[in-house]
Amino acid sequence: MVTLDKLSSEELMQLEDRYGAHNYHPLPVVLAKGEGVYVWDVEGKKYFDFLSAYSAVNQGHCHPKIVKALTDQAQTLTLTSRAFYNDTLGVYEKFVTEYFGFDKVLPMNSGAEAVETAIKIARKWGYEKKGVAENQAQIIVCEQNFHGRTTTIISFSSDPDANTHFGPFTPGFIRIPYNDLDALAEAAKQPNVIGFLVEPIQGEAGVYVPDDGYLAGAKELCSKNNILFIADEVQTGIARTGKLLAVDHENVKPDILILGKAISGGVYPVSAVFANDDIMMVIKPGQHGSTFGGNPLAAKVAIAALEVVTDEKLAENSERLGKLFRAEMNRIIEKADLIVKVRGKGLLNAIIVNDTEQSKTAWNLCVELKNNGLLAKPTHGNIIRFAPPLVMTEDQLMECVAIIEKTIMNFQK
Repeated sequence: MVTLDKLSSEELMQLEDRYGAHNYHPLPVVLAKGEGVYVWDVEGKKYFDFLSAYSAVNQGHCHPKIVKALTDQAQTLTLTSRAFYNDTLGVYEKFVTEYFGFDKVLPMNSGAEAVETAIKIARKWGYEKKGVAENQAQIIVCEQNFHGRTTTIISFSSDPDANTHFGPFTPGFIRIPYNDLDALAEAAKQPNVIGFLVEPIQGEAGVYVPDDGYLAGAKELCSKNNILFIADEVQTGIARTGKLLAVDHENVKPDILILGKAISGGVYPVSAVFANDDIMMVIKPGQHGSTFGGNPLAAKVAIAALEVVTDEKLAENSERLGKLFRAEMNRIIEKADLIVKVRGKGLLNAIIVNDTEQSKTAWNLCVELKNNGLLAKPTHGNIIRFAPPLVMTEDQLMECVAIIEKTIMNFQK
């Protein structure tokens, strides 16, 4: 039997390749430790983490307050299921609903589960409150969306990798262009529309930031047509874009809010769906749930993670450092032909590589960034997403800018 602590990075990658499903294509680095904005590989090399586990680790790796909440609770009570009450869930529900300003929360585990939950709530509201005929409800979604990879969610994806050979698909969705209020207005005229599900910024698609006024205009259209505005903030929420929620940039209050990832600081799977009583109370006992949803570990971890966001002013730090980062990227773009654009809000940003989506240039650039001590990952071929932990300091950010600049200037296609 192999001794796992003596295996090299290469051996560990071979194990994953041999025994794991090939549903991911990771960068060739094997991580063994994390602290704050840093991670270390098996051989002890130190890197800046510029992906933050797809914005799940906004509070930094292994934040001591969040880890303590986990370990303390783990020694007392981990799981009761929802067959019984426990002494942490109600405390968490009060804390988190007041934190985000909603009447009710429905706790789940993963982001995709939370999206599925929101879809079910919206449909039930449509039938019982709006009066839509049974099985006729339609939800408007956007092209290039990413809301997860469950069967219902991929039914309205426009990504061939997500939906090819996975049908038949779930009906009930109308797909329109993102950042297009006219298209939304037309779709809203169709019969039986009960919701509009949207990412305030399309992260997986390449950090597409909509025009100013898009979110506010979409919410207004939804209100006029008695359509629920459903904000998927799994990636953009929890201070990532420079506000607690990305919709806060336009003072928009969703009818249904979906959160995940950094609501637990990357320490434990936690997600949540928020709505006020007139929407949430359509769900009755036995109609939705999760064995692990709302478990004591999750409750304590999420409270600690959100307290860190407030106490350490992570939204303010994200806003300030994001502006600095984009200014520095634009400075580099002026002298480098390899990069043509930077876009983003707060510390959710992307650079566009001057090559086709089919090329390997962005991947190879990320490999070189890794070699120089910074970890990032391409999305959609020629786009590299940059999303470091929000606990990053200005000095650390400028170190990262120097690594990025050096790598770009020395890169050979």
